[in-house]
Amino acid sequence: MALLYRELGIDLGTVNTLIAEGGEIVLSEPTMAAIDVDEQKIVALGQEAKDMYGRVPEGIQVMYPLRDGVIADYEVTERILAYFIQKVCGPVRLFKPRAMVTVPYGVTSVEGRAAHEATFRAGSREVILVQRALAAAVGAGLPIGTPSGNMVVYLGGGASESAVISVNGIVVANTVRVGGQRLDEAIATYVRHKHGLVIGETTAEELKLKVGSAVPLDTELSLEVQGRDQVSGLPRKVRVTTADIEEALADPLAQIVSGVRATLERTPPELTSDIIDRGMMLCGGGSLLRGVDRYFTQVTGVPAYLAEEPVACLALGAERVLKQVELFRRFLPPS
Repeated sequence: MALLYRELGIDLGTVNTLIAEGGEIVLSEPTMAAIDVDEQKIVALGQEAKDMYGRVPEGIQVMYPLRDGVIADYEVTERILAYFIQKVCGPVRLFKPRAMVTVPYGVTSVEGRAAHEATFRAGSREVILVQRALAAAVGAGLPIGTPSGNMVVYLGGGASESAVISVNGIVVANTVRVGGQRLDEAIATYVRHKHGLVIGETTAEELKLKVGSAVPLDTELSLEVQGRDQVSGLPRKVRVTTADIEEALADPLAQIVSGVRATLERTPPELTSDIIDRGMMLCGGGSLLRGVDRYFTQVTGVPAYLAEEPVACLALGAERVLKQVELFRRFLPPS
C-alpha cells in the first residue's frame, strides 16, 4: 500500500518554496501570487508572479502570502500549495500524497494549524509539521541521533533561526524575525539615504547577490544600478560597492547574531563544548551571502561553515524525517 502514495518534503518559505521527493528537489519556485484586486482573482502564481513583481499596472497586486516565516494570507497560501503540488504530482491522482511541511521553531498552535490545513486542503492526505532547524540538520546529515551538540543556523527570507539539536530533538532554539527580505530593505534604504536614489526590492536583491558581502573582500566589487532620483523624480544611475552593502547590512546582521548568541547562552555546557569543536552549520538562502560564515565566526567565536546544500537541505530533510517519522514524532510540533 505504501507504494500507492507519494511522500513530499515541503519547505514552505516566506520567499521560496522547495519540494523534495525521492531524495531530490523536484520543485523550487517563489512563494508569490499576483492578484486582481478588483475581482479578487488570482492571475499568476510562483515564478510567473515573481516575473510580474514591480512591473504590473494599478489594480494587480503581487504579494507574498507568508510573513516572517508564517502564513499571513491563508487562502492565497492554499492556492499556491495546490498549484505546486499539482505541478509535482500531476492534475489527476488516485492517491493524495503525504507531506511534511517545515515551520519555524516556536510556531503557535494557530500558525501551525494554518500551515497544516493549507497543505491538507491543497491536496495532501496527511500533513505533518517539522521545525526548520531539525529538517535542515537531517537534510545535511548531521549526527543528531547521538547525545552530542549540533548547532544549526537557518538564514531564511522572512526569519532567522538558531537551534542546538541532540538525540533527534531540539534542546534550545531562538527565532529572530529578520531575514533576507529585511536585508533587501536595508540595502534599498541605504542607497536612498547615501545616493538619493530610490530602487526597488528586486534591484536591492540583485545588489546583495552580485556585490554583497558580510565582511570586507580582498577585491572590492561594484555594480551600476538605476532607479528614480529622490529629488527630481527622473531616472538616474549610481555605482554601488561591496563596502556600501557591508555597511547597509551591518544592523540586520547584528540582530540575527543577537539571536544566535541568545541560543548559545542557554545551551547546556556539555553541548557547548561539542559545538565549539564541530562548529555551527549555516543554511538557508541568506547563507549564500559572501563571507557570512567568516562573519559569524568572528562575532561569536564559534567556527561557522556552510551546509553542503544550504538551500535544498530543508526540503530534503523534511522528506527524510517523513520516512522515519516515528523516530522523531514526539519532538515534532503539534499539527
